[in-house]
Amino acid sequence: MLSWGYRCGVAFRNKLFDFGLKQSHASPVPVISVGNLTTGGTGKTPVVAMLVRLLKEAGHRPGIISRGYRELAEGGNDEARVLELLCPGTPHVQNRDRVLAARQVARNSDTAHDGCTVIIADDAFQHRRLKRDLDIVLVDALNPFGHDALLPRGLLREPVSELRRADVVILTRADLVDEASRAAIWKVVDANNRAAARVELSFAPAGLVDKDGLQHAVGNAGVLAFCGIGNPEGFRKTLAAAEISIQELIAFPDHHHYDETDLRKLTKSAVNSEARVLVTTLKDLVKIEAAWLGSISLLALNIESQIACGKDALVDAISKATQRPNH
Repeated sequence: MLSWGYRCGVAFRNKLFDFGLKQSHASPVPVISVGNLTTGGTGKTPVVAMLVRLLKEAGHRPGIISRGYRELAEGGNDEARVLELLCPGTPHVQNRDRVLAARQVARNSDTAHDGCTVIIADDAFQHRRLKRDLDIVLVDALNPFGHDALLPRGLLREPVSELRRADVVILTRADLVDEASRAAIWKVVDANNRAAARVELSFAPAGLVDKDGLQHAVGNAGVLAFCGIGNPEGFRKTLAAAEISIQELIAFPDHHHYDETDLRKLTKSAVNSEARVLVTTLKDLVKIEAAWLGSISLLALNIESQIACGKDALVDAISKATQRPNH
């Protein structure tokens, strides 16, 4: 019943924007939105980092805006800290008011020039108050449509039919499912939007790093894994792809903030399993001040987005969006 009520509320809000009864506000520079239909776990952060790289290669000065969900005491939330590591020197403004954030980052003069020439709006598909020049929607191959139900029964923020608003659909973790599964997902996408560019990518392991970004190897050391992300099973499979054999994966809630009790629990679990290394995600590592838990080292699996197919279509869509006249 709650899911039906949620559906009615989402539909009513979208119709207000569709018919112009609620206003979308322009940004001083083009906006590329990166979002999804489901709650968390589709890999937005590494995709944002990839887009920053592509935009810089094309001669742009990108900036990032985001809501700043569950901010830490200082330095932004976990995504902000990870993006600072992955995209050094890229301005990032976190503000629940994304329209204001876009105006702030467009004026940002911390770069060597006069501010940003294009904005990447992280997790903004549902934030329709901000006009965008390109809507990129991520679909996770491991759980593409949130158990086919809206919140709170499933994980969908919006009905799958809202894919109609997407300009680009990116299937993430495409390498972790077979061809038949990918074809079934694209069939659903096509049923709702045949015009969107289609991209498939994987998250390839790029080594283990510590808090200072230094590379490490685990060798034959026992490994215990933990994470507080929306898709822990995706993390497990990425570890397997990196040929890192783990004794256990401890999953915390998405965006979890670790306290002393959590760290003691992790240390105890590692000692009991005779593990000498704790491996987590970058998003989790940046929220933990310690580099070691007792005699147990704390490392993160760094991942990079690798496009398997559709790169030309993505680059072309980005090029057209950033060449449009400013609003």
